[in-house]
Amino acid sequence: MAECGECGPGYKTPLDAMKGPREKIIYLPCIYRNTGINKPDYLATVDVDPESPCYSQVIHRLPMPNVNDELHHSGWNTCSSSFGDVSKKRNRLILPSLISSRIYVVDVGTDIRAPRLYKVIEPVEVYWKCNLANPHTTHCLGNGEIMISSIGEPSGNGKGGFILLDGKTFEVKGNWEKGNKIPALGYDFWYQPRHNVLMSTEWGIPKYIANGFNPADLTKGRYGRYINVWDWTTHAFIQAIDLGEDSVPLEIRFLHNPDAAEGYVGCALSSAIHRFYKTEKGIWAAEKVIQVPSKKVEGWLLPEMPGIISDILISLDDRFLYFNNWIHGDLRQYDISNTRKPKLVGQVFLGGSITRGGPVTVLEDPELQCPPEPFVIKGKKVAGGPQMIQLSLDGKRLYVTTSLYSGWDKQFYPDLIKEGSVMLQIDVDTEKGGLAVNKNFLVDFGKEPHGPVLAHEVRYPGGDCSSDIWV
Repeated sequence: MAECGECGPGYKTPLDAMKGPREKIIYLPCIYRNTGINKPDYLATVDVDPESPCYSQVIHRLPMPNVNDELHHSGWNTCSSSFGDVSKKRNRLILPSLISSRIYVVDVGTDIRAPRLYKVIEPVEVYWKCNLANPHTTHCLGNGEIMISSIGEPSGNGKGGFILLDGKTFEVKGNWEKGNKIPALGYDFWYQPRHNVLMSTEWGIPKYIANGFNPADLTKGRYGRYINVWDWTTHAFIQAIDLGEDSVPLEIRFLHNPDAAEGYVGCALSSAIHRFYKTEKGIWAAEKVIQVPSKKVEGWLLPEMPGIISDILISLDDRFLYFNNWIHGDLRQYDISNTRKPKLVGQVFLGGSITRGGPVTVLEDPELQCPPEPFVIKGKKVAGGPQMIQLSLDGKRLYVTTSLYSGWDKQFYPDLIKEGSVMLQIDVDTEKGGLAVNKNFLVDFGKEPHGPVLAHEVRYPGGDCSSDIWV
């Protein structure tokens, strides 16, 4: 069933969404902060229609009016949480800026292939009305509001609150959270109204993560370790689930089935996937279900190299879990038919820090017999490792970009800053599992008009498996 204006935005169910039309264009933010190029970040529109003469090319660029914003993630004014409301239309993309704390509202409805700037929410509005800063994840709510998580407050310290925007005027309404208890850190979030819950995660204190990673900050409480549990109805912070000092839990996803009382979170530094679930007593708990072992190395920041799981996705039928190891360089597919025992069914290496001939020497590797070859596509040796991932609605194509965050890119992959990031497409076997690179698809952001740029999170105009929540 294709998305139709007669039914309101999105799709009635996740399985209906899987029958939606194939993606033809992609929006993704491109970042110039930390590259040495003093130009604004911009929203790129990429043609991904294999029948188009412009296939795998950037067809439009919308520059923001400021420099050093650090565009990062994006979300919609409305989505499948409002399915059935014919008064709502998915036509505005929300672009929060991680460093400047500006929030851009982009009109993608007037011309889907050439977005235009609709509104700018200046940082001072977020500071004064919410006492929050460094906005990260955007989700649309069924009541018409837009909710954005924060990782900090105006002074540069951490604070895990939420900004509410009016879904029509895009005015800052204030905070979603209520009560005096607020988590010290924030990052991503997902909600599941049928279980009266919202779950949020924690990255780090903004002033310490702004320009890179210092391992000493871990023992000083400057990085996250908790899943924070909120009461969806009262907006109160009710529980913290400790995943360990070295965990740094980032992306969190419930299963798409709105009745499901479980999901997964990816922990970047401990390189573990934890399943969170509702217990018989009605409280929430977590168990580690996947551990990517560290590698003993020389020539790197630490003697033990973690994978750095910075993005995870669940297919719309809740059958497969996907995640990246940004530093190790691989992308993985797990069968989660048994949610407690994920089974590795697909893996592909797309660069990373342990490739043959690179500056890092692997001394001990519990997983690989020998280091992977450098990843080359269409004659280009790819810098960086797989980072943001997005799955097609039918689950058959994964799009992958290679930039994590400009301050960390500069530290861990200096060549990424010089050469720009790429977007790749991976073909997915949805029957038995399996991943294979599409050798005909490459978007090289090293060849952009103003110089190499860092491309980040992928969005489709009709929604996707990390933007839409079913209620």
